[in-house]
Amino acid sequence: MTAAPPLRVGLIGYGLAGSVFHAPLIAAAEGLALDTVVTSNPERQAQAKAEFPEVRTVAGPDELFDRADDLDLVVIASPNKTHVPLATTALKAGLPVVVDKPVAGTAAEARELAALAEERGLLLSVFQNRRWDNDFLTLRRLLADGELGDPWRFESRFERWRPQPKGGWRESGDPAEIGGLLYDLGSHVVDQALVLFGPATEVYAESVIRRAGAETDDDTFIAVTHASGVRSHLYASATAAQLGPRFRVLGSKAGYVKYGLDPQEAALREGERPGPGWGAEPESLYGTVGAGESPVTGGGRTVPTLPGDYPAYYAAVAAALRGEGPNPVTALEAAAALDVLEAARRSARDKVTVTL
Repeated sequence: MTAAPPLRVGLIGYGLAGSVFHAPLIAAAEGLALDTVVTSNPERQAQAKAEFPEVRTVAGPDELFDRADDLDLVVIASPNKTHVPLATTALKAGLPVVVDKPVAGTAAEARELAALAEERGLLLSVFQNRRWDNDFLTLRRLLADGELGDPWRFESRFERWRPQPKGGWRESGDPAEIGGLLYDLGSHVVDQALVLFGPATEVYAESVIRRAGAETDDDTFIAVTHASGVRSHLYASATAAQLGPRFRVLGSKAGYVKYGLDPQEAALREGERPGPGWGAEPESLYGTVGAGESPVTGGGRTVPTLPGDYPAYYAAVAAALRGEGPNPVTALEAAAALDVLEAARRSARDKVTVTL
């Protein structure tokens, strides 16, 4: 039986998201082929050609859409403010789409995109790669196996120590840019909480600017009450001089504490590519499960961390495009997370708890 030809992918954007995450993961996915990279930056064009010699480069998305019939998927990894217009154009050109998070600036826009994709019968998927983080996969297994009993409280931290702003659109104070940590790291921690514990019913948030010269939020806390009864406390910060646990999950039988970030982003940044041993971390970073103890004072048992698996996302996208599996992350799921992010922004601004 002859194998089906690979699906040809056009990638818009070759900054951090495009070059570090999407291009390597697309290239590593069986059944996908990176065909075209869109970037107007000559240095990034040269970088793309050096890393993927067979790829063609074009300066703007119009050149890509002019070749829509030659492509099977468009991946949008350009700045946040371009996500909705580019995704709309791609869908209207008859192309399935993957959009980096956040898919849109508002939940309403995300739902409009979802409706357009549904109308056209096209895949619209959102790149929420941290559903495939090592610690998240491990926690899902612990919860599914009942190791913690009934979950009561979920603490999730995505913290960094960056006392000096780096600039760029991600730190712009212009609302049109959709910058700031609330929509950047907040997109990850909120999505993970909703996947684990279901829909949110109430949101309270504190979002502040700490650093001199910063234009948008760099230290944010979100408290989410889930319909399931679980309370999630979510932290996203660029100003954490001492990093807390990535996860601290408390249940009726036991708790799980895990420090350290999934290693896949750092590996991709260093030029490593998926292969044997991908996503594994050293035993020294394994989390612990126990009751009545602290990881510092001893007690509890060490839980081996499952390997992280970012390649699973694009494998699932390829399967969905061939009609062999579901969309791994739908735009409606992303819209539910945006409901929480919008409520958090309102809560922080007006100093109120928002009911969804």
